[in-house]
Amino acid sequence: MIAEIKRRSPSKGDLSPNLQPVTLAADYQQGGASCISVLTDTEFFGGSTRDLQAARDAVALPVLRKDFTVSLKDVCDAKIMNADCVLLIAAALDKKELAEFHELSVDIGLDVLVETHDATELEDALEIGATMIGVNQRDLKTFHVDPRRAEEMAKLMPKTVLRVAESGVKTRDDAQRLRDAGYDAILVGESLVTSGDMISTLRELQV
Repeated sequence: MIAEIKRRSPSKGDLSPNLQPVTLAADYQQGGASCISVLTDTEFFGGSTRDLQAARDAVALPVLRKDFTVSLKDVCDAKIMNADCVLLIAAALDKKELAEFHELSVDIGLDVLVETHDATELEDALEIGATMIGVNQRDLKTFHVDPRRAEEMAKLMPKTVLRVAESGVKTRDDAQRLRDAGYDAILVGESLVTSGDMISTLRELQV
């Protein structure tokens, strides 16, 4: 379980604008999360570097910087802010950039989650040597969530990579379906920060 600290989203607006990263990170750790994802984009998600650093200092769990990584500088910034892992969105990068960003991330000691949406992006991720690959069930243009996407993509993913399903996980049945499809982890944000009881919700989603 990758539990996300998320204040708002482009599609839903404010989710939990006044959340306290330290408290939420501690709740996630208590609830059994394996990793914490923190939105650091301000314009669309209301996040910040401060949110990540506060969460990172509060718990022993690894922290993923979730942002639009579009330059080598962004990779370095993730390291400077003490993230353990960086997100690379294949749809936002050409193949050369994806390879360069991935190589630099690994060289400076960051884990890398490469986010994909279709078979072409998955092929690119595998060719550049990605070992942790996410499938985002949400279309980045329409924001529509298609649960079939993750199931179909799972059939194309080798067992040698760590497989992460992203977006649209709301119930235990959703989590179980993704586990049955072959995913090693799920990334959940909205369902947690809007639940009112993060610890119970987190535990309910673990299958």
